[in-house]
Amino acid sequence: MSLTTIAEAVGGRLADVVDPGVQVTEPAVFDSREAGPGSLFVALAGERADGHAFAESAHNKGAVVALVNRPVGVPAIVVDDVLHAFGTLAHTMLTGPLAATRVVAITGSAGKTSTKDFVSQVLPGSVVATPQSFNNEIGLPLTVTMADTTTDHLVLEMGARHIGDIRDLTLVAPPDISIVTNVGTAHIGEFGGRDNIAEAKGEIVEALAPGGLAVLNADDDYVQPMRERAGGSVVTFGLGEDADVRATDLSTDAHGRTSFTLVTPEGSAPVQLQFVGGVQVHNSLAAAAVGRGAGLTPEEIAARLSRAAPRSRWRMETVTRADGVTIVNDAYNANPTSVRHALEALASMSGGAEQRSVAVLGRMNELGDDARAAHEEIGRHAAAQGLDMIVLVGGDEAGWMRDGVRDAGGRATWVPDQEAALGLLHPALRPGDVVLVKASRAVQLQRLVEELLKPAPPAGRLTGGSR
Repeated sequence: MSLTTIAEAVGGRLADVVDPGVQVTEPAVFDSREAGPGSLFVALAGERADGHAFAESAHNKGAVVALVNRPVGVPAIVVDDVLHAFGTLAHTMLTGPLAATRVVAITGSAGKTSTKDFVSQVLPGSVVATPQSFNNEIGLPLTVTMADTTTDHLVLEMGARHIGDIRDLTLVAPPDISIVTNVGTAHIGEFGGRDNIAEAKGEIVEALAPGGLAVLNADDDYVQPMRERAGGSVVTFGLGEDADVRATDLSTDAHGRTSFTLVTPEGSAPVQLQFVGGVQVHNSLAAAAVGRGAGLTPEEIAARLSRAAPRSRWRMETVTRADGVTIVNDAYNANPTSVRHALEALASMSGGAEQRSVAVLGRMNELGDDARAAHEEIGRHAAAQGLDMIVLVGGDEAGWMRDGVRDAGGRATWVPDQEAALGLLHPALRPGDVVLVKASRAVQLQRLVEELLKPAPPAGRLTGGSR
């Protein structure tokens, strides 16, 4: 798109532009270090830095133009509200040059990113998908700019912390297919209850255009009623016999990967997932429903699901050290639903004296008044898995989990910080052990993972004391 076309689309004016016919040919960037020839630099003012201060740097790296709210001395499009204008640009792309691209929108309290990874690898043709978890009013239009006229499908995560958030995202990118993975307790402190979460998630179904497809979890009592909010067709997925796309004959291997028989109205076929954790069955079934809508046969869908590999970091990312210790990095984020699933996956990956299970857990954020009860319940759930060692990292929330472990008759070690956790784990781990590390993103437990993946001192004994 030319600078003139973009300015007209967003209601902006050109500043310091020599040739208004120059075209933006590459995706947008927010980080000037990622700018390159042909890109658009979006200058957002954040809490720590103002993007306007980096417009010149982006220009020097080849950015064609900056989207700004004031002139910055380099070619720019000046608007009143940079973020609003960026969303408008993405919508203009989807209703103009990308009008033939089908939009698959995904939301849910847990599983959005893994479902996105499955969907993007099941769909035929050229597919562009949300990088990492860029699922808000910044990341969604950024993803749109990654597509071009050869893109057949655009797979977009849509996150929310308030009722109306998803509705706003669908106004930018109206979906042709909407997926709701589940309604759990993520961000429940912001929403004020699961009913409100369901109301918010259902906005993605209401946004479907006539002829659109809603893909809904048949095993979730909060998702099922959303079929009444769909203006188009509905297909359900799950384990029950009433689901349109379902899984039977489930089994899990020693690496925590599930195999099953995919059952659809058109036939059945065997699947062997490469993703870790039983919860991935539901995520893969959602993708199967989308693949079915794209005209794939059960055999084609099963083959694509079996080949699909995790593409997003820090989500049940599994690495085995040279000494045989396996680290499962699930530190990208955490809520009660995802932590329970991760603990169950850990239990399925270990067993016996030669393959012990170790859970390293930190706090879950945005739980509001339910925070203490939720952390205590996670402690009880961890104890119920029969794990060999539970290490709880941090302040009060870790203490609440420790209380839950004790209530269930288990034992846990509560340490104040990651350094203490590393000092405890390094001498304790031995070949064959499986270590799960999980907490909300703000805890930054991926740093602990980085240290655990380094060569360890000589192994010692695994203990399970408590504080």
